[in-house]
Amino acid sequence: MNKLCSVFWDVDGTLADTEMEGHRVAFNAAFAEAELAWYWDQLLYAELLRIPGGRQRIETYAERLGEEFNEEFLAQLRRRKQHHYIERIRTGHVPWRPGVRRLLMELQLNGVEQWVVTTSGRDSVNALLEVSFPSGDSPFQGCITAEDVYLGKPHPEGYLNALCASGFKKNEVIVIEDSAAGLAAARAANLPCLLTPSPWDQELKSQFHQANAVFDHLGDEGLPCKVLVGPPCLQGQVKLEYLQRLIVMAPS
Repeated sequence: MNKLCSVFWDVDGTLADTEMEGHRVAFNAAFAEAELAWYWDQLLYAELLRIPGGRQRIETYAERLGEEFNEEFLAQLRRRKQHHYIERIRTGHVPWRPGVRRLLMELQLNGVEQWVVTTSGRDSVNALLEVSFPSGDSPFQGCITAEDVYLGKPHPEGYLNALCASGFKKNEVIVIEDSAAGLAAARAANLPCLLTPSPWDQELKSQFHQANAVFDHLGDEGLPCKVLVGPPCLQGQVKLEYLQRLIVMAPS
């Protein structure tokens, strides 16, 4: 029987609600500092989230407006955006999604390795983890970020790198994601995937059937999760036992 040995976590929208009140606000602050007449409201940002990676979003939006920037300007814009994003994290504006911290701790206590696999930059990830685990007790054994790949999600490179670095086999790992690009990356790496969709990713609904399970969130005490696709979860919380069941049921 296949045994769950590791969970590969996406970050933005999966571990925490980083996008709308974290990254989006930071982008707008950086745009204002750069004297760009840009403002990404929630509706526009939800549309831009179909594009994985902050720099790619900027370049796509600039192209849409017929604007072009040199490398130095883009690098400066990215640095200022990072600064504002990290400040948002440190001032408590980026909450964890329901059930995430509970499941992180359960997996850690049971010896299941956990890795971050994200298209975000390493500084952003480190800031979130440092604030969330100030005593240095992070449950993650490793981290694959934008700096570690040539191609971001939906390309599977990040997940394939995590498999190589962790040493686990594909039938020993499950991915937790929130987006269409993340689901596509997991599937391309031939890894089972549990989805907790972000509310702004409307395109993802038509792809729920491609995931091994779909929940509105992972569930917490007094806040039971809802199964949208997959086996029933009678406890109202996604736990190690449920993830193990998905691994056993996943096609070899």
